Amino acid sequence: MKNIKLILFFVYILSIQAVYAQNAKPLIYRININENIGSNTWVYLQNGMHDALNKKADCLLLHMNTYGGAVAEADSMRTAILNFPLPVYVFIDNNAASAGALISIACDSIFMRSSGSIGAATVVSGADGAKAPDKYQSYMRGMMRATAESHGKISISQNGDTTMEWRRDPKVAEAMVDERVVIPGFVDSTQILTLTATEAIELRYCDGIVENINQLAVQHLGFIDYDMQTYNPTFYDKIKGFLMSGVLQALLIMLIIGGIYFELQTPGIGFPSAIAITAAILYFTPLYMTGYAQNWEVLLFVLGLILIVFEIFVIPGFGVAGISGIVLVFSALILSLIGNVHFDFSAISFRQLFRAVMIVFAGIGMGLTLIVYMSSRIGKPGIFSKVALVSDQEGYFSVPMEPLSLVGQTGIAATVLRPSGKVRIGNDYYDAVSLKGFIDKGDEVIVRRYENFQLYVVKVGN
Repeated sequence: MKNIKLILFFVYILSIQAVYAQNAKPLIYRININENIGSNTWVYLQNGMHDALNKKADCLLLHMNTYGGAVAEADSMRTAILNFPLPVYVFIDNNAASAGALISIACDSIFMRSSGSIGAATVVSGADGAKAPDKYQSYMRGMMRATAESHGKISISQNGDTTMEWRRDPKVAEAMVDERVVIPGFVDSTQILTLTATEAIELRYCDGIVENINQLAVQHLGFIDYDMQTYNPTFYDKIKGFLMSGVLQALLIMLIIGGIYFELQTPGIGFPSAIAITAAILYFTPLYMTGYAQNWEVLLFVLGLILIVFEIFVIPGFGVAGISGIVLVFSALILSLIGNVHFDFSAISFRQLFRAVMIVFAGIGMGLTLIVYMSSRIGKPGIFSKVALVSDQEGYFSVPMEPLSLVGQTGIAATVLRPSGKVRIGNDYYDAVSLKGFIDKGDEVIVRRYENFQLYVVKVGN
């Protein structure tokens, strides 16, 4: 009897759950894309996708109105959409131009307002808006074709015959980039293709014309009664998107390289170190929080810096440690930009890798330029005039010159020099800096020069 009651109880619970499941409203998760495509929109999409999965949404809806933007971020967004497990729909609320067209074509279904348009995906220069060289257009054409082809083919019945045709014709996508591609009845060989809503319907680049999201949900998704949640970017999301801009990342790399170089020119920890550390934190933190930079990539960067310092201050010359340190630093900066996990590059596109390499090398190039410029300007008239003493000091010196007579004399290391410390010459003690490696306490040293209140020494025999 008890077993029968228990069985009936479980049957009741299961029936209640089944009724609840049937009555549960479908959830549409909406992400607004109402600005130029860039690092901000890429962050919004990532966070929104993660939130949609956590809330067990039935589908993802992109509410789009954009004139385009950065191709690199658009490529990352379209890749994320193509690999997303939930259906992804886009509602083009007037504009899906350039990078916006690429993202829209990646979605499972495209819906447009009657006044909407999609296309004009030619790559242009961000500086002046001029058409980019053909090698960039070629890659964009291929990316547009591949995105259209990813939706596969469908069977078309006409006059009793059934043929397999692309659901979204790759040639149409290519015509949005290259004016040489002709789409009869829509565009000739002198124009870039931009489609209205009705034209997009004819070419199967639009699955329905709707005036609002409710009409889309009811008429095309079959959701008579539904819930909708919208991703709302936080202030932190906007800051993170700003810090993940490729231009800013290159500038941060420039500050890291420049700060490290100028810090290594002087002993101790000073302003250049603070600049380099701050830039490194701003570089790696948003990448780490977004999931791009892994723990081991940050450790590679730190280990690379340690090897470079070890090479400069411990090992005479420049060899394996220095080269290894440089390779590790550059590798960490690049790997943290491409989102690989444990050296798995299977999901990394060539464009993502190329973008990462270009950002890092642009930052290195700007860093070297900064080093050359700062080195030539410090102490000269202008903004850097007070950073160092100028050569004309009206016959006065700011440091005692008596220790100049010690150059060439020998003494004993009174402390360990790593690389700075104290030495004893005769009965007097002086601040000193080792020019080659660390010097142990008690080692005999010889003075090579005197600058800035300090003797610069080497171990006798070096």
